[in-house]
Amino acid sequence: MSDVVAELAEGDAKPTKQFSVYEATSEELIERSMAPIKKEFLCPPPSRSLKQSDVKAPHPSLVQEKKSKRQLKRERREKCAINLCPQVSRTEDVDSCQYKEKCRFNHDIQAFKAQKPDDIEGQCPFVASGIKCQYGLSCRFFGTHKDLSGISDAEINFFNKETQRLLWKNNMTFPKADAKLKSLGLMGHAKKSNVPQENDAEKPLDGAQTNEDVDIPGPLETEDVRPTKKAKSDETSKLGDIIDGVMNVDDETEKTGHSTSKAKIEDEEDSIKVVETDGSLKSHPREKKKLIDFRDKLYLAPLTTVGNLPFRRLCKVLGADVTCGEMAMCTNLLQGQASEWALLRRHSSEDLFGVQICGSFPDTVSRAVELIDRECTVDFIDINMGCPIDMVVNKSAGSALLNKPLRMKNIVEVSSSIVETPITIKVRTAFFEGKNRIDSLISDIGDWGATAVTIHGRSRQQRYSKSADWDYIYQCTKNASSNLQVIGNGDVYSFLDWNKHKSDCPELSSCMIARGALIKPWIFTEIKEQRHWDITSGERLNIFKDFVRFGLQHWGSDTKGVETTRHFLLEWLSYTFRYIPVGLLDVIPQQINWRPPSYFGRDDLETLMMSESAGDWVRISELLLGKVPEGFTFAPKHKSNAYDRAENG
Repeated sequence: MSDVVAELAEGDAKPTKQFSVYEATSEELIERSMAPIKKEFLCPPPSRSLKQSDVKAPHPSLVQEKKSKRQLKRERREKCAINLCPQVSRTEDVDSCQYKEKCRFNHDIQAFKAQKPDDIEGQCPFVASGIKCQYGLSCRFFGTHKDLSGISDAEINFFNKETQRLLWKNNMTFPKADAKLKSLGLMGHAKKSNVPQENDAEKPLDGAQTNEDVDIPGPLETEDVRPTKKAKSDETSKLGDIIDGVMNVDDETEKTGHSTSKAKIEDEEDSIKVVETDGSLKSHPREKKKLIDFRDKLYLAPLTTVGNLPFRRLCKVLGADVTCGEMAMCTNLLQGQASEWALLRRHSSEDLFGVQICGSFPDTVSRAVELIDRECTVDFIDINMGCPIDMVVNKSAGSALLNKPLRMKNIVEVSSSIVETPITIKVRTAFFEGKNRIDSLISDIGDWGATAVTIHGRSRQQRYSKSADWDYIYQCTKNASSNLQVIGNGDVYSFLDWNKHKSDCPELSSCMIARGALIKPWIFTEIKEQRHWDITSGERLNIFKDFVRFGLQHWGSDTKGVETTRHFLLEWLSYTFRYIPVGLLDVIPQQINWRPPSYFGRDDLETLMMSESAGDWVRISELLLGKVPEGFTFAPKHKSNAYDRAENG
């Protein structure tokens, strides 16, 4: 079939040749941001007339309508009628449970075995590591269990139940943060006559900055101004997600998640007042900081959803030097949400590890910093001031802070002065395209107390629609103070990209790798070995196997753990399909924004791995974790198959 199509306009018109990937040169394809695939691997153009029998039915696991987390959780519970008591499962003894008949789980071992799915092929990931499996009868690899003992690879930063209880009851104290906030005039009600006394500094006042920030109706009381949060309730959980750090004084406001002063808070740049004190009486925050050097280290970016602990373990195996946990919201941490604290978990192999937090106001962020420093073992704490996601920006957090440099200063200054753990920040060039503001702040950020700043070379408005502006990153790096490390971020996808940025700007400490690691986590190996790795489909499958093993050790080898591992594997596969093997390209290396034409791989497995169909991703998961449960559905959390809409990096 010819690719020449006659396009007739009104009147006299000549046939126009349409662009064809099968006849175009590599230069023409690259000019159009298309991957120059070797001709022998291109799929033939589709036939004009398709028979009904040629149309493949969609995979049954391809979801048509995205369901809420609550709905999916309820469906999982309905499918698993018998939930065996964990203690009984571990010991295989029905009398081992201390709660006896009051236990909310089932103790009928025979009934559980009758409805338990068949074991998955392979060996239990715990037994493979020489450790006794803690899931016992519930393990999907129960047939491979042996009599072993020991502790698995250490995971640390577990959420303490007593800490959670204190947070739920609003009894947690933040003496360092509150003392610093008070000295700078950033405590709530700082302008009223009833300024909190010395003993009030111990009370958690997660919320407003000053009375210029929040309009408080009615008479103002010195104590019990805000109602007690019920962290376990859905209303309060949603409230923390909607309003970060805003004080609510009546029940109606708390239920609706609406504050009459929200617009005023966002509009008033000067609402946060800084009280200058005698500099000779205080030491600079950097004087007591622990030293941390990012220079020339391969830095895996904090990645939403996919940057979980098993994925970070995998990247460590493949050569990453620095890892950082997924972004956690300060409000949720201060409310004691276990799911948010799980984002701070660390594996023993992560020898240089940080956590990333996001908040709107100095009091919220500083208290979260003090709490993390007290409860967790981390090497640095990164404050996100560049997240472009609407849900975050609408709370005046993330990249919304780029419009409020005074608030940025207060957040960094307070946080860095109360802990010895190094504080770093992550920003974008600006909020709006063409209005770069970080270059005007970069010379001061080091004096605020930050150890390092990561600059993503795009504005919030650009998202991922254009290439990262590395020339601007270089400019900012050269203007930064000598005591501030600058890390560049954006579109690093090969060792040549890494080398270029380091040679073009020797002052640059390092480069953060985000989407490049999602698409091909072996990029760390390529950079360290200075080569383009023409990885085979079998080697890629082994990497997926390692992720599954790490996932089962982290989330569990029972049915719930298997399906959780499958879910995060599928989320990751929604990025990896964009990798084009080196051996299939006419021009190397692949650029991150290249869109491939329709093509096939060197073997069936490679072809399956490059499919953009969610049904094929499910088939890959079945190779590693067995058949999906009946009625299983999947839709990516992020629309990562749209090359310019990924939410990470």
